[in-house]
Amino acid sequence: MAQRAWRHQDCDQTPGEPALPAAARPRLPRGFHALIGTQFLSSLADNALLIVTIALLIERGEAPWLAPLLKFGFTLAYVLLAPFIGALADAVPKHRLMRWMNALKMLGLLALMLGLHPVAAFAIVGLGAAAYAPAKYGLLTELVRPQALVAANGWLEVSVVGAALAGAVLGGLLVALFWLDSALSMGLMAALSDPALLLAATRYLPSLLLILGLYAAASALNLRVPDSGVRYARRSFHPLALLRGFAVQQRTLWRDAEGGLSLAVTTVFWGLGATLQFAVLRWAEDRLGLPLAEATLLQVAVAVGVVLGASAAGRWVPLSQARRMLGFGVALGLLIPLIGLTHSVAASLPLLVLVGAVGGLLVVPMNALLQHRGHVLLSAGCSIAVQGFYENASVLAMLAVYALLLREGVSIVLLMSGFGGAIALGMAGLMWRQRQTR
Repeated sequence: MAQRAWRHQDCDQTPGEPALPAAARPRLPRGFHALIGTQFLSSLADNALLIVTIALLIERGEAPWLAPLLKFGFTLAYVLLAPFIGALADAVPKHRLMRWMNALKMLGLLALMLGLHPVAAFAIVGLGAAAYAPAKYGLLTELVRPQALVAANGWLEVSVVGAALAGAVLGGLLVALFWLDSALSMGLMAALSDPALLLAATRYLPSLLLILGLYAAASALNLRVPDSGVRYARRSFHPLALLRGFAVQQRTLWRDAEGGLSLAVTTVFWGLGATLQFAVLRWAEDRLGLPLAEATLLQVAVAVGVVLGASAAGRWVPLSQARRMLGFGVALGLLIPLIGLTHSVAASLPLLVLVGAVGGLLVVPMNALLQHRGHVLLSAGCSIAVQGFYENASVLAMLAVYALLLREGVSIVLLMSGFGGAIALGMAGLMWRQRQTR
């Protein structure tokens, strides 16, 4: 693909969409699938690492309410660094930034293997993921024409959810099946626990090494991700200037009718999704009596549904029709309490798949609409940073509430009913506001 050296306006300048010839960016540019592949491998490792790290907490006898704090620590960097990572993503070629941040994830995993507390080590992995996100999503908007963004987001969301699906399965297998009482596994554990290696004494060290290999494979595939050729105007990296600019960017995106609507929807969706990930595990243990390794398979059902919904949205929902998908948000909220009331795996599986499908139909068009409006009003890196700030602030808030209520002994069924009802009301309010605005 021919390299381009056009200059986009700075994030704080007057909004305007650059006029590029349609031929400059093909529908599926060369290297697009390498971007999808490297994102898949890195996200696969993140999700598998989460399951194995939960098992590490259990192995150490830590309190159950610490498990949500893994995700909390992972997500905290997205919020704290949001004013800076957008500028960073626009200051360097995004494919190169993805490689650097993948290396930081590997550093966090090595720290875990050396004995750092799982919550702290997973937070380091979150630092890498925080800057990885605006790089990959920003690169998507730079490579793909606006008319193809829903389809491209369908590909990307399928890879994200597919990585979550495969990562949950892989993590469950590493926890449940890798530790058969065999001479090979016992010998490997003994070798890896040798004090001369300064590695933590845990039976999950071989699993951590396998996940480290996944990060290494993502870095290797990243070498095939192209440089979009897009370059942005130089801007000040003074912290106060970045904070002021970030405040301007937030106001710009919220005041835009389509940008504000899509930002509100994705903010609620990702907060709910992160909380539901842990709620399903706890619900499966309390209501169905399933151990951790088997409970992860229920997350797979949700992920399968999201893949189906995301694929359908990418195929049949054009960008101009994204706002019409808000009704699926109300349906999503109403389905969650129904899951909490089921008593068997057979009854819950279809509902879990349906929840995932409804979520995929909602989030893919809204995410594409938000990326398009953000790229027009701001820039690829800055708009994704604003999006990441609010979505992950929602994750932190919902996880904090969930962990607090869990610590106070609130039943998981009541928790799921409350979260689902709140989501349904919130989405209904957004639908009403959207109609009033129109």
